[in-house]
Amino acid sequence: MPTNQGKRGTFARITRALTSLVTLCSGMTPLSEAMTQTDKSGVSRTRWVEFAIEGAIRLLGFSTIGFVLLIFLFLLREGLPIFYEVPLGNLFGTRWYPTFDLFGTLPLILGSILVTVTAIVIALPLGVATAVFVSEIAPHWAREVLKPMIEVLAGIPSVVLGFFGMHFVAPVIRSILGAPTGLTVFAGALILAYMALPTIISVAEDALDTVPKSYRDAGLAMGATQWQTIWKVVVPAARSGILMAVMLGMGRAIGETMAVMMVTGNAARVPLSLDSLFRPARTMTATIAAEMGEVAQGSTHYHALFGIGIILFLLTFLINLTAASAIFHKRRRGGLR
Repeated sequence: MPTNQGKRGTFARITRALTSLVTLCSGMTPLSEAMTQTDKSGVSRTRWVEFAIEGAIRLLGFSTIGFVLLIFLFLLREGLPIFYEVPLGNLFGTRWYPTFDLFGTLPLILGSILVTVTAIVIALPLGVATAVFVSEIAPHWAREVLKPMIEVLAGIPSVVLGFFGMHFVAPVIRSILGAPTGLTVFAGALILAYMALPTIISVAEDALDTVPKSYRDAGLAMGATQWQTIWKVVVPAARSGILMAVMLGMGRAIGETMAVMMVTGNAARVPLSLDSLFRPARTMTATIAAEMGEVAQGSTHYHALFGIGIILFLLTFLINLTAASAIFHKRRRGGLR
């Protein structure tokens, strides 16, 4: 007689054969193969989703570069004719009087540089000191209050700050310094420094936060005071972020229009004298904003304003390129992390 084990084996073989026969007749896929196909389809679907997301991110990244190139090409199309219509000696001269065909951009370039550099000189120590205080010294409750307040300051409209500069900063400068007018380079630099401070503080504070805590512990363990640790360890470790904060603040300052146009006096003069800080000046952005609405399209004056836009674009590009190259150079040498 067959044993129970033999009966079970025979029954199992018969069951498998019947299952295969039914599957073959009905055209259905076996359960194991169906599960395998489901897994493969799920993996394939996931790969297609990942490919689509990567493609969208790549497209958005290249589109950002494309938009910048399109803007630059537009500026070139409208501004390049000025370099053929006007001699370079006139274009980079010292007198800007478009009515008399004098398109000297030197006063505008020097005015923009002077206002921007003065604003950064004022804003840099204040911004870095405030970032160090918020990040390293202030208690937790004060930090939670100060950070939102600093970020809110960046949302104040430039027109409001321009009115504040006209009706408060300019009279104070005129009364204290005895100047004939308070609408000067120094007044514009003060307003621009205030406008650049939130950007510098926020970016520099984030850079200080990224410094590992082990750096601070190592400095304190070697006997350094808290101030020595901050100045000798934390700030040098975060100088790449601080440099980027300065560049962003400078970009905000050099590209500002309304506040500068309202506060600096708008006098197209070469600011090379010793008292240039306390005399009126004119910037490139203020010139474009003040004259673009009244100029005849296609005229020499029209092309000259777009030529100023090209100069401003190239100047900003060179500033950012210099900062980026300095950061990458120090990273290659291992000086920044």
